[in-house]
Amino acid sequence: MEFIESMTTTISLSEEMKEKLRNLGKAGDSYDDVIRRMYAFTRKNMLLEYIYDESDSVSIDTALAEAHKRWPK
Repeated sequence: MEFIESMTTTISLSEEMKEKLRNLGKAGDSYDDVIRRMYAFTRKNMLLEYIYDESDSVSIDTALAEAHKRWPK
């Protein structure tokens, strides 16, 4: 993994969320490590949701029926 030197920032979290993040980490992980893993996981899931989104799709049977109507032999 390539690390790029960057500036750090401070974010505010409730004690409850801080504890939840700590519980997600492995021994030696920083909060940055945990959040980076969460980010990577979320991005992957967003991409999968996009790839498998069928909201604007039609079934193969419907598509074939429409094609036969438009272009009869």
